[in-house]
Amino acid sequence: MDLSGKVAVVTGAGRGLGRAYAEALAAAGAAVVVNDVDADAAAQVVEAITAGGGAARSVVAPVGSAEVADRLVDTAVKEFGRIDVMVTNAGILRDRVLWKMTDDDFDAVIGVHLRGTFTCARAAAIRMREQGTGGRLILISSPAGQRGNFGQTNYAAAKAGIVAMARTWAMELARANVTVNAVVPVAATEMTKTIPVFAPVIEESERTGKPFPEWLRKDEGLGTVEDVAGLVVFLASDASAGVTGQAIGIGGDRLALWSHPAEKAVAFADGGWTAETIAASWQSGVGAEPETYGIPAPKVPAEDAQGV
Repeated sequence: MDLSGKVAVVTGAGRGLGRAYAEALAAAGAAVVVNDVDADAAAQVVEAITAGGGAARSVVAPVGSAEVADRLVDTAVKEFGRIDVMVTNAGILRDRVLWKMTDDDFDAVIGVHLRGTFTCARAAAIRMREQGTGGRLILISSPAGQRGNFGQTNYAAAKAGIVAMARTWAMELARANVTVNAVVPVAATEMTKTIPVFAPVIEESERTGKPFPEWLRKDEGLGTVEDVAGLVVFLASDASAGVTGQAIGIGGDRLALWSHPAEKAVAFADGGWTAETIAASWQSGVGAEPETYGIPAPKVPAEDAQGV
């Protein structure tokens, strides 16, 4: 993939997945604006990119406000002449069950993930439409947004909203040749280390350099952050010109296309439904095969289960 001449902005690019995205885009030839709230982390990413012969600048600021979004796009244009790719990756966690989640917990996560995606995508879309040469909006979602996850009301809601925005913006920006897709990544990060079943395997790999086992890379679709970055590079490239409005999962050895929500079962009643007729027909009708919810528990092979 040759991204020479393209300019990308990656939010939350100081570490983890965001850093992997920024470095992969730069390695493919794109100039990159590295955004993070940690100045030292952002500087390290810029240094790594430039040391490898790439071009990068940093913007240290928390996403969410229109002012920061405009600053990111303005930096790309001022430093590199244009913007072609916006990757909205920045995020935070404030995990708590519903009855313990505060307003601040909810607002903080929604502000960074959902509002931050909205303001950054809007600023990029305005500039891309002005340039008249198309562009790429790559929005980072999560399996929690697709299926829900215990203790993550705020995070799951934000990530679900991001996929909904991708589908909406894909329609709105089609005439401007701006594609919009949501990436649903699964990778070994500081967050996944908190999942008990994954923690021992991740820690062993970090300690010994031993690759993740096949069941983790294939069955669970969990690998390194670098395993995810190829999808972002593809979506930033000309090769993905016909791909838009999609939610695409990637992790380890697994690449997947998430389905859009659709009616699973339908029933009709002449004259409409009452509570009584719904109750009478539910278990044998539309409710015969209810949908699952929540991220499924990992299935650890017996030979790897010891100590997990």
